[in-house]
Amino acid sequence: MKLINTEEAVGHVLCHDLTQIIKDVKKVTVFKKGHIVKEEDIPVLLSIGKDHLYIWEKQEGMLHENEAAEILYGICKGKYIRPSDVREGKIELIAKEDGLLKIDVEKLHMINSLGEMMIATRHSNFPVKKGDVLAGTRIIPLVIEKKKMDEAVKLAENKALIEIMPFKKKKAGIVTTGNEVFYGRIKDAFGPVIRKKLEEYDVEILGQKILNDDPEAISQAIRNFISEGAELIICTGGMSVDPDDTTPTAIGNVGARIVSYGAPVLPGAMFLLAYCNDEIPILGLPGCVMYAKRTIFDLVLPRIMADDKITQEDLASLGHGGLCLSCNICTFPNCGFGK
Repeated sequence: MKLINTEEAVGHVLCHDLTQIIKDVKKVTVFKKGHIVKEEDIPVLLSIGKDHLYIWEKQEGMLHENEAAEILYGICKGKYIRPSDVREGKIELIAKEDGLLKIDVEKLHMINSLGEMMIATRHSNFPVKKGDVLAGTRIIPLVIEKKKMDEAVKLAENKALIEIMPFKKKKAGIVTTGNEVFYGRIKDAFGPVIRKKLEEYDVEILGQKILNDDPEAISQAIRNFISEGAELIICTGGMSVDPDDTTPTAIGNVGARIVSYGAPVLPGAMFLLAYCNDEIPILGLPGCVMYAKRTIFDLVLPRIMADDKITQEDLASLGHGGLCLSCNICTFPNCGFGK
């Protein structure tokens, strides 16, 4: 790379894209990397403030920003992801399918700590749709040492930093408990909320069973749904510590492995997660799901729908960012909840 006067640039090759910015109007690429400067280009270059230009001179052991950006894209790219065009050394990663976004946060931090390069992403474990921009990569200088890019590749360990886990079609059964609902003293408010949440995904609802607080009846309803082919069980009601709230006991009696009863999320502290036969998730939803706009349910459901196994450590990590501010106008997921 060599710096020369623009008026002496005719016949030379530009080593990076040149843009023109007009406030509130546009930002366009006037000349692309690799363009051979012509006589008629000089007035245009001067009009965008380019009195000097960097022209390309290939140096051993150095990479141009576009070459390096391609390497960063290769480090990041996982399944169901495509690249944008390279512009000014930047490549964006774009979703090819709806699904759950997974980021290797530890390696992302390690590579960003190398300096002179950057990868900026969305938050991990949140749903994305086909066409969404997931991340952007670029090199900070115009050229970078090849050995530095080799170091980034080594840190990645041949595993993509960014992946999409497509959502799966599932069959679900809803078990609603509580004497007050079973005996008709109050109308069930859980069912409509759960159905609306599941409408965002490809879910076939096998049915909703409304029961009293008999733990054996609750356990049997769960077993029946599983025998009918349910791949997800959602239990509502009976999740507090009152003596009449027997849903956690009933879930345990099915033989399910309890991952956690309780989560550091508000709303949603009394959430229960279990797996039956180590593959069928059973969710015990607290009462807040009935009335709060966003709860623990919104944070775990995308992972459940992508068959992303959730651990106790995963739930514990939700404490940082686990406080929903219950804003008058909800902007979730474009807020800090769950992040």
